Amino acid sequence: MNEKKSRTRPAAAGLSLVLAVALAFPAAAQDVREPVKNVVTLEECVEMGLKTSKALHASEARVDASTARSKEVNASRLPSLKLSGGYMRLSEVPPFEVHLPFPPGLPVPSTFVVSPNYFDNYSVRMGLQQLLFTGFRLQSSAAMARLGAQAAVEDLAGDRNQVVFAVKNAYWNLFKAGEFKKVVDEIAVQVEAHLADVRNFFEQGLLTRNEVLKAEVQLSNVKLARLDAANGVEMAAVWLNSLIGAQLDDPIEPAATIEELEAGARKMPGGWGGLDGLVDKALGGRPELRAMDLRVKAGEAGVTLARSGWFPQVILTGNYYDLRPNPRLMPAKDKFTSTWDLGISVSMDLWNWNATLRQTQQAKAQLAQALDGLGQLKDAAAVDVRQSWLALKSAREKIDVAGVAVAQADENLRVTNERFKEGVALNSEVLDAETALLQAKTGHTQALVDLELAKAGLAKAVGE
Repeated sequence: MNEKKSRTRPAAAGLSLVLAVALAFPAAAQDVREPVKNVVTLEECVEMGLKTSKALHASEARVDASTARSKEVNASRLPSLKLSGGYMRLSEVPPFEVHLPFPPGLPVPSTFVVSPNYFDNYSVRMGLQQLLFTGFRLQSSAAMARLGAQAAVEDLAGDRNQVVFAVKNAYWNLFKAGEFKKVVDEIAVQVEAHLADVRNFFEQGLLTRNEVLKAEVQLSNVKLARLDAANGVEMAAVWLNSLIGAQLDDPIEPAATIEELEAGARKMPGGWGGLDGLVDKALGGRPELRAMDLRVKAGEAGVTLARSGWFPQVILTGNYYDLRPNPRLMPAKDKFTSTWDLGISVSMDLWNWNATLRQTQQAKAQLAQALDGLGQLKDAAAVDVRQSWLALKSAREKIDVAGVAVAQADENLRVTNERFKEGVALNSEVLDAETALLQAKTGHTQALVDLELAKAGLAKAVGE
């Protein structure tokens, strides 16, 4: 067999490039703790990710703080009761005396002490205060705090969805990296077998040394691709381990298989309708939209709160005293005596240099910002759903094409190998067929993984 007229096209040049592009995805690292078992399902990874996520823990703390704040504001609407006590030492002064103009020598004292002085004073006071009317300040503050707490709960749900999507993304990228490595390992076996055939033909004088070198270069490229694939698996494992709270170097392997992905490729996630239904579902179901809607309502309450400065404030007060001596008694006595008082006070700002007006303008501007933010989020949600839907549709279509390409490339390599052994095919044709099979198999795996990622993205887009 003579290949002097064979094509010099670099058949193996694309091997490393295919793997480098296919394995290009971000890797994340966090401080992690617990070891995990080797083979894990997607559901197990999601559960571990939700359990160990620091972002979710911080969101839960924000919910607790917002709930406590709401209860604190509501408490201000209820009567307050305060108890106080004290002791005071007074400087000594002469007592209050009355001098009568009696003639000297009468058996009646001419000086009387009207009220003696006691220099040790003790007091116990219990005070009651109830805000009767504050210009709707209390109601507005309570509404803002309550809506803020509800928005924090929705933020927590949104953060949870983010964690779930991140874990799914890392899981399927690890699966993809592992499948790429399997493909490269299979191609390496085929290339080694082909190289053995080429060397046999060379020893028989049927091929030139250059053809042997071409096959050896192909094998070297496959070995480099194998190293890239192994490194991609390790990087993907580190990324997934970091998200599920495991040690970064723990061995981990997805339990999913290519067969399972192919079987589920035609299934639409449960309960989803058409595109318009998905958009409506997203507008009503995405946590960030619900949170922003609650913040808009809080902004409306904020406008009412700012306007409260134009109304009078009415407060009911009451006090119970136990004093020694009690200054309300004449003459004073050195013993505890109880008295009380009850009153209503009304106050109103007559002029504050338009501070209330400026506060109202600020509240209205903040409400307008919240409304615009809600509109932007709705637009972004509609775009996100449509993009995810198109990605899902495209991934499904690619699976069919990629499956046919794998079958064709596999058959092409088989036939080309047979023809090469029979001496009617060129060495370069075999090398091209090997490269084509690698590309077809990696493309098929990529399409299957893209479909799973598209499903996860669409679930996140509609708020599930």
